[in-house]
Amino acid sequence: MSKICQITGKKALVGNNVSHSKRRTKRRFNVNLFTKKFYWVEQDCWISLKISAAGLRTINKMGLDAALKQAAEKGYLNA
Repeated sequence: MSKICQITGKKALVGNNVSHSKRRTKRRFNVNLFTKKFYWVEQDCWISLKISAAGLRTINKMGLDAALKQAAEKGYLNA
């Protein structure tokens, strides 16, 4: 499974290494992702999400049900 947040849709970015040599290389800026289990009260079940720190703050702010509904509308959730 790819490194994409299921709530916010954040994914890894590619940028330049800042180096004082002549070699130009690219580097990846990964997302702060982790797997977390949530209890979904409306469905009375546990769900496991790959979520970023920003996605966790979104769930804390909006609530799990509203965040899942918004993520499904935007196409971030593949369930």
